[in-house]
Amino acid sequence: MNPKAIKTIKIILPLALGIFLVWYSISQISLEKLLGYFKQANYTFVLLGVLFGLLSHLSRAYRWRFQLEPMGYNVHLANSIMAVFATYLINYTIPRAGEVARASILANYESVPFEKSIGTIVAERIADLIVMLCIIAVTLCLQFDFIYEFLSAKFKPLKLIIAFLGLSILGALFLVYLRKSKSKIAYKIRKFVNGLIEGALSIFKMKKKWPFILHTIFIWSMYVLMFYITTFSLQETSNIPFAAILIGFIAASFSIAATNGGIGSYPLAIYAAFSLFGIAKDPSIAFGYIMWGSQTVLVIIFGGLSLAYLPIFNRRKSLKKA
Repeated sequence: MNPKAIKTIKIILPLALGIFLVWYSISQISLEKLLGYFKQANYTFVLLGVLFGLLSHLSRAYRWRFQLEPMGYNVHLANSIMAVFATYLINYTIPRAGEVARASILANYESVPFEKSIGTIVAERIADLIVMLCIIAVTLCLQFDFIYEFLSAKFKPLKLIIAFLGLSILGALFLVYLRKSKSKIAYKIRKFVNGLIEGALSIFKMKKKWPFILHTIFIWSMYVLMFYITTFSLQETSNIPFAAILIGFIAASFSIAATNGGIGSYPLAIYAAFSLFGIAKDPSIAFGYIMWGSQTVLVIIFGGLSLAYLPIFNRRKSLKKA
């Protein structure tokens, strides 16, 4: 297929999927009911959630400077903050374009080579992925009984054991294939995995590795706290078990990768997770839209201001130096 056509499909498909999921989620709850939940919501908790989201973004911008300093680039904090907010906003239009824009901003205003900025962004995504996997592992450990009972209700224990053994054997065979195969696909997978490992290990070689690790923990703590505190905005979700919050958070986090900024997929992911705990459909979808909507408004406001103020701030900075 033509590379240009593939690029167009990559842009249009997530957006089209997002629009479809918005339509589908709205079809699951009447617009009148959805607006009713928005009207009755306690916005003190919504604003607290927004505050925690804002703190996570600011911490991410500050953490980025730890990666750039060893390469000899003392990036202005304001540029780092505005670049991060611009990333989130641009990702709502074209998936992953925000990361490219973020590296371009530093190239334009801080003279950081594009490829070096991209390298640091990849490394921080690896750190985020590791934390996400840790959250999943902790959730599986804490909720092992619930997950086992849920799967046992759906599948017979013998089938679960056979499936587990089957997947283990397939996994082992796949690893052997990756190590010995000379095919292009196997080579690309090995290269990707080696890159992940190298990127993860590079964090521990960083001069300010512990501040970086602490900021990473802080960022994800704010994400979880943001999700948790916002559940109190609706009476129907204010008393849900913490297990539902963790599983809902994980599902919502993965949904962001499915469409542009989680458009449409975010509330449906939360509904799917909450339904495992018997939480009603209407408040689950409504909570999803309140959660997604509040964070989207935050990104639109600060992302828009960042894109508008970046050239002004750097023009003034240049004049001061002159």
